[in-house]
Amino acid sequence: MPTIGVAIAIPEPWASELQDYRTSVGDTTATQIPTHITLIPPAEVEDAELDTVTEHLAHAASAVEPFDIHLRGTGTFRPVSPVVFVTVAEGISHCEVLADAVRKGPLAVDLDFPYHPHVTIAHHLDDPVLDRAFDELATFECRFGVDAFSLYVHDEQAGWRPTDRYELG
Repeated sequence: MPTIGVAIAIPEPWASELQDYRTSVGDTTATQIPTHITLIPPAEVEDAELDTVTEHLAHAASAVEPFDIHLRGTGTFRPVSPVVFVTVAEGISHCEVLADAVRKGPLAVDLDFPYHPHVTIAHHLDDPVLDRAFDELATFECRFGVDAFSLYVHDEQAGWRPTDRYELG
């Protein structure tokens, strides 16, 4: 049974910059996780359901217009979760609308926490390293347009790989 995720890919050059930073602070999972904003966290889906899922995602994408994202500064989920992230300063409500559209039907999932769009830059590391990431990327900033999102499938060897891209609007 494949494990899937649905996310907005961060474009270059920022995707590589943030992934390289994540690797540099010792987050060994970074090499197998493309830089992204999660819409649906990892979920197992039956092989027989994949066609239904892809149809649903295409429909969800068509119902949401393209929008802009502004990433700026850092945030953290500590002490609840050992995560430091780059914050979404503009485009939060658009991400919420899109996440809500994809988390219906065959992808109706219960979230452990309220949805909070972000870009993870350090995860499951010691507090001093999380503090360092929080401080070092506090001035990070970029802007880009979102015109699509992707379905990712987890491969034990290669990590998370996009398999399908869904154009908005």
